[in-house]
Amino acid sequence: MNKILVVDDDRIIGEMLKFAVGSKGYFAVISNKPEQTVHNIFHNGIDLVMLDLFIFGVSGIEVCKELRENETTAQVPILMMSGLSGVKKKCLAAGATDFISKPFEMKTLFSKIETILTQKNV
Repeated sequence: MNKILVVDDDRIIGEMLKFAVGSKGYFAVISNKPEQTVHNIFHNGIDLVMLDLFIFGVSGIEVCKELRENETTAQVPILMMSGLSGVKKKCLAAGATDFISKPFEMKTLFSKIETILTQKNV
């Protein structure tokens, strides 16, 4: 079972994503503490990180860069998400594997998750 870490400060979005990915056979870990992302990846054996652009004033771009610069987390796929327009290029430049705009349709989200995890396991 693939494990997905959702890093978002909106509790409702986190719980909704936990339920949604669980319905597709994934296990979700929810965190609103971006500073614990590296710890959560190791402690929970995470296969994919879903990372919000802004979490309690912390830049998801900086968290993404930190994950990419850390030799032990550099290969973990990151799906960044945001409700802001025009940020996709910045997220991808920071090292995100892919980007999804909020609000998103579940069909689009699951397509991106499946594509990312399939590429990771090749």
